[in-house]
Amino acid sequence: MDDTGAPVPVAGRVRRVVSLVPSLTETVAVTAPGLLAGATDWCTHPPGLDVERVRGTKNPDVERIIALRPDVVLGNTEENRPADVEALRAAGVPVWMTEIRTVDEAFVSLRRMLTGACGVDAPNWLDEAERAWDLPAPRRRLWAVIPIWRRPWMVVGRDTFTGDVLARLGIDNVYAGHSDRYPKIPLAELVAARPDLVVLPDEPYRFTAGDGPEAFPGIPATLVNGRLLTWYGPSLVRAPRALARAFQLL
Repeated sequence: MDDTGAPVPVAGRVRRVVSLVPSLTETVAVTAPGLLAGATDWCTHPPGLDVERVRGTKNPDVERIIALRPDVVLGNTEENRPADVEALRAAGVPVWMTEIRTVDEAFVSLRRMLTGACGVDAPNWLDEAERAWDLPAPRRRLWAVIPIWRRPWMVVGRDTFTGDVLARLGIDNVYAGHSDRYPKIPLAELVAARPDLVVLPDEPYRFTAGDGPEAFPGIPATLVNGRLLTWYGPSLVRAPRALARAFQLL
């Protein structure tokens, strides 16, 4: 059973894996690089990854994936569309879906995916990541707004992996109680919330020193590597310390 409870009929030894999520691609590539037969155009890690490309997470080339004859396709409930998953399953392709909204869920989900769907041993980096996230209680807590897009402005809302990552570091999301997971909030309302901090990642929208901080006059803004906030995989090993440095929490 995958994270959604769906049965995944992976038979025999797994030799060919297609990943439809950048962080899962990196997870497999670092753990068992010979397994990857395909990945999305957005799968940028590890650098130099040389596999067949199957378009994006939201518009995968289903026919191309089927032609690659994967033993299993890896997806995520937030990243991939149900219609694409069902089309693959209808064609007889086993699809393993992950569902990850907290750091602890990431450890459990990745371990199950690697050992259950991919048939490989749990890697040492996963144990190292768990140790890295065994953090002491934060010395202080800050309220933050975390935009992920502008025109229109969108922010991180409830029940997200990003929100849990930040909360573990002592940074609480102003919109954690919003009814939407990624609500559209007018800029005037974001500024009026008077957070202690604005967190500006470089993905999915690429905020930069000249594109983002100027919208929040008088509010400290921190530009961060979005991969450290949103990717669940080998980047989890260095994420807590790198983010703590970025937020000057060390």
